[in-house]
Amino acid sequence: MIDLNEIGKSLKEKIARAGEQPGHSTGRIVYSGDGIIKIAGLSDVRYNELLDVRGGYRALALNLEHDSVGAVLFSGEDKVRYGDYVYSTGKAVEMKVGEALLGRVVDPLGGPLDGLGEPEAAETRPVEFPAPAIMDRAKVDKPLQTGILAIDSMIPIGRGQRELIIGDRQTGKTAIAVDAILNQKGENVVCIYVSIGQKASSLAKTVNVLRAGGAMEYTCVVCSTADDAVPLQYIAPYSGCALAEYFMYRGKDVLIVYDDLSKHAAAYRTMSLLLKRPAGREAYPGDVFYLHSRLLERAAKLSAEKGGGSITALPIVETLAGDISAYIPTNVISITDGQIYLESELFNSGVRPAVNVGLSVSRVGGSAQRKAIRQISGQLRINLAQYRELAIFMQFGSDLDGQTQKTLSRGAKLTETLKQKQYRNYTVREMIVLLTVAQSAVIDEIPVKKIAGFNEGLLAFMRADKASLLGDIDPDAAVSVGLREEILAAAREYMQYAFGGEDADV
Repeated sequence: MIDLNEIGKSLKEKIARAGEQPGHSTGRIVYSGDGIIKIAGLSDVRYNELLDVRGGYRALALNLEHDSVGAVLFSGEDKVRYGDYVYSTGKAVEMKVGEALLGRVVDPLGGPLDGLGEPEAAETRPVEFPAPAIMDRAKVDKPLQTGILAIDSMIPIGRGQRELIIGDRQTGKTAIAVDAILNQKGENVVCIYVSIGQKASSLAKTVNVLRAGGAMEYTCVVCSTADDAVPLQYIAPYSGCALAEYFMYRGKDVLIVYDDLSKHAAAYRTMSLLLKRPAGREAYPGDVFYLHSRLLERAAKLSAEKGGGSITALPIVETLAGDISAYIPTNVISITDGQIYLESELFNSGVRPAVNVGLSVSRVGGSAQRKAIRQISGQLRINLAQYRELAIFMQFGSDLDGQTQKTLSRGAKLTETLKQKQYRNYTVREMIVLLTVAQSAVIDEIPVKKIAGFNEGLLAFMRADKASLLGDIDPDAAVSVGLREEILAAAREYMQYAFGGEDADV
């Protein structure tokens, strides 16, 4: 006979236990290969749970099947064998967090990679964490200055924004991100650089640049190189984000760079195919969009009630032959609040940073821009677009009227002004000076080939002889007509000093 009371009692007990932490259970490996293990007999395991493998190795549970659990190994691919015991832990993967990690180079689990011993971090955070709710967010209205004239004037980035840096290999994507980190010195911004699948030599160069620039005082480098196991490359950005959230929820502003999400997606594809998950477009699994959306949605500007902290994310995506309509680029473009598109043709022609103004955009726009910069750069994008359009027609060799020649000359000189040496960041006041002069009649008297030297000399002259004028510039107020005339007068004074005896060949 069926006892309904006994069945009801059993169901109530199971429901009551459903919210409890899973108990520790034991299973045995029935398959091991390519960093993938299948475990039989392991019960009460959750998705993304950390597993202990006999021998001191760790694995991540990703496939919860009817009669087995599919997991990926963080280490010990060549040591783990068929029949080894595996134990559930009841814990998710966690990252060490705390002030002690600033100035350190660590792996995605918080282990040291710089030879300075274990970080003295008292706390940990789960690498996977829900993004802030909409009601907990505030408007992005405070700028994050990169120190790069072309970006801060035309593609402004706000604190709490997610701005994609996209382009082919060797077009300066990492250089822009590193420049942005270097420019946060003295700005009370914590920086986190996440390296995903990079060459160890490239990472070492980046760390040396940050160290030489004094940026490691406020920066943590979370890295998984190309030699590391694929699961470490997979969790690296989530670990970096967990560290960023530690500071954000304490009211601090954080800048995090993911370099790069193309390799992150490739690592996830590798794991998914080895786990026999169904493949979709370009062999990526069907949830590859969620892979990046759940990461980038964690970047936010929190409301004052929640502490007012922020995470500004600069994800990097590498394209092939400039194809921004490929699968991963279009996914990340649709998630982020704008993109900085770097073009190979511009880079090879000497325009560096090689920002394509037509395809780059910031969806936060002027609301996260200093008032003076917004006022001066209002026509900048239009002027550059007109110049590049006219430059195409000029190739046909047709006769040009005076106004067209002037537009072409001004455009060429404006392009020269926007060129910037790597690791040579400008302050906001210096940007205001350069933009004011570059869009005035003063620039007409200087040859194109001498623009770069003129700009460097002008800034040095302003710092040395016109420090009071430079100090009078208020980035958060409109530039008055009188102040503009003073800046142009200083530019003419320097021009007489620098080019006084020469005939300018415009």
